[in-house]
Order: sequence, then C-alpha cells, then structure tokens
Amino acid sequence: MIKLIAGPKGTGKTAKLVDDINAVAASDSNVVCIERGNRLDQLLKPNVRLVNMKEYPVTGFSQVLAFVCGICSKDYDLTHIYVDAICKVSEDYDLENLGAFLNSLDAFLKDTPVTATIIFSGDTDNLPESVKKFI
Repeated sequence: MIKLIAGPKGTGKTAKLVDDINAVAASDSNVVCIERGNRLDQLLKPNVRLVNMKEYPVTGFSQVLAFVCGICSKDYDLTHIYVDAICKVSEDYDLENLGAFLNSLDAFLKDTPVTATIIFSGDTDNLPESVKKFI
C-alpha cells in the first residue's frame, strides 16, 4: 500500500512524516526512511534505518524503484518505507514519471505487508490522475 502526502513547500509535510515514523518505530516495527541528505537523522528514533541517497549512485524513478525492491528483498520483516521529497530523491521532477513510479511501486508492494509513505512537495492542483489517486 502507498500513501502519498502532497502539498506545497512549507505546509508541514516533513513534520507529519517525522511524527508518523516515530510513532510506527515505537510500536516495534521495522522502518526504513529514505531521503537525500541527512536532515532527519537527529529527529528520528535510533531504530529507524535512515538511508541517505547521496551515498548511492541512484538517479531516476526506475533506479529508485529498484533500490526499494533491493531493500525489501534484504529485509523480510520490513513493515514501513518512508521517502521524504521523492522528486529530490529520484532527481526527476517529471510528474508523469512520478505516476508511473507510484503505479509500479504499488504493484510491487501489493502482496507484501509493507506500507510506503511518500512525500511530494509541489502544487497538487496540476498533478496527473496517476499521482492523485495515491493522495
């Protein structure tokens, strides 16, 4: 299952994400948070696995999808994946590509117990239907 949290910059999406991650991590779940950079490292509980995408040669939504699939294949007890600022993580700002990524990720996660929560920062009025259906 995928949950997309979308809205303009400065509307509290990351704060909501941090609260949700810490609540889930407190319930003895296996949590991975993906971001580009390390601005969340002091805000998250120590049992959350934080992945800084600057450390990996990953660009584009297809490579991010492959990266997430690799994380899932390694961690059979994974329960939650969080991605802060998906367009920054993928270095791709094409909304059609984002829609294709979300559909592919949803198909991959369909038969797993993993919930993916993804942050999109931008104007929600112009999102294609392929993206809006996950909000």
